[in-house]
Amino acid sequence: MGGDVRFGKHVDEPVDPYLPRNGNRGYRVSRYELDLTYQVHSNRLTGKATITAVTTESRSRYAFDLAQNLHVTKVTAGAGRGTTWRHHGGKLVVTPAQRIPAGGALVVTVEYAGSPKPIRSIWGEVGWEELSEGVIVAGQPNGAPSWFPCDDHPGSKATYRIAITTDPPYHAVANGALVRKRTRASRTTWVYEQSEPMASYLATIQIGPYEHRKVPSGRVPMFAVHPPRLRSSFDIDFGRQRRMMEVFGKLFGPYPFADYTVVVTDDDLEIPIEAQGLSIFGANHCTGRRVGERLIAHELAHQWFGNSLTIRQWRDIWLHEGFACYAEWLWSENSGGQSAHQLAVSAYQGLARKPRDLIVGDPGPYLMFDDRIYKRGALALHVLRSRLGDDNFFALLRCWTQTHRHSSVTAEQFTQMAAHYTDTPLRRLWETWLGEKELPPL
Repeated sequence: MGGDVRFGKHVDEPVDPYLPRNGNRGYRVSRYELDLTYQVHSNRLTGKATITAVTTESRSRYAFDLAQNLHVTKVTAGAGRGTTWRHHGGKLVVTPAQRIPAGGALVVTVEYAGSPKPIRSIWGEVGWEELSEGVIVAGQPNGAPSWFPCDDHPGSKATYRIAITTDPPYHAVANGALVRKRTRASRTTWVYEQSEPMASYLATIQIGPYEHRKVPSGRVPMFAVHPPRLRSSFDIDFGRQRRMMEVFGKLFGPYPFADYTVVVTDDDLEIPIEAQGLSIFGANHCTGRRVGERLIAHELAHQWFGNSLTIRQWRDIWLHEGFACYAEWLWSENSGGQSAHQLAVSAYQGLARKPRDLIVGDPGPYLMFDDRIYKRGALALHVLRSRLGDDNFFALLRCWTQTHRHSSVTAEQFTQMAAHYTDTPLRRLWETWLGEKELPPL
């Protein structure tokens, strides 16, 4: 620890009651610059994080989220002289030598090292995780502090530069555009620039014995990163992504990022993983039998609903998962499969057989990833579509994604916008589908 700092109980109100230990007050981060070196076989990470923020109030110290198993070796704030810090309970508390007024610049540099591991949570292990050969980072909802210091809540969005140095023959992928790649002394550094604002849980690094290639695409460039053995299976399973991108662009508005990458790990994964500008699937999702197209559509839809438009608080998780689930039904409807209505009826019948103990609009942390959130959120959208009609419904979705592109959103903002697309009051629709436990009539 740099100096003698007394730090008592954290007295700030939680930024998000679903994750009361994550997120911090007193500043807004505008940029992260991460310089990381990782040794795959020893699972050793060395990092330097430069965090640029604007203070929202004048206070003597500022906290950042960082896993306790990562050892902090040096911290500077501002000019650096006289900065003190304490790392305790997953919080790195930094005290600059001089008090910074509200609206001032806060630049903090943190040097750290250790053997990263997932963060244990009520949703399982989240964050940096070793694969058989390489690394996977699944940050939702609170895994980002497992590999870098941050303000970890979904409403905190910033730009990123991520530089990762690792050993051959491993390929490293991170969010954004690859702006530089260099090899020195048999080690390769990959530098990625994520210029669109991104929530910390969507930041990711994927490392493995991968090949990287461009795949057939339309206006949006699309890339595949996978073990060479999975090339032919990938081309079958993900072969309709180009058409999927075209359909979603028409229904939801222009794709919000410069390109889209799919990573397939050499290991099996229980579920695919969402990240900004890319999605991560397991080898079990790449079999050459095209049985996982529903999941492919779901993850692609998250680029609009979750990545470009990100919820401010976790209670509104249906704005991510309900929309992505409904996108599965829309893809089926637009690709020769069952109609969205047929799939809605099937989902409704499934929900009717399950407990009615969940409120979609405020499910609580334990249930916020429950499958009923996905299905009931999608059903609420289907009912809204029937009220508005197709022309108004999809005009609403395009206005929603364009108005709030690359920003933070709330359920209230969506319901208020929807009201402008009909003369019929929608209040009861939202009350029954989002605010009550009982399953309303379809």
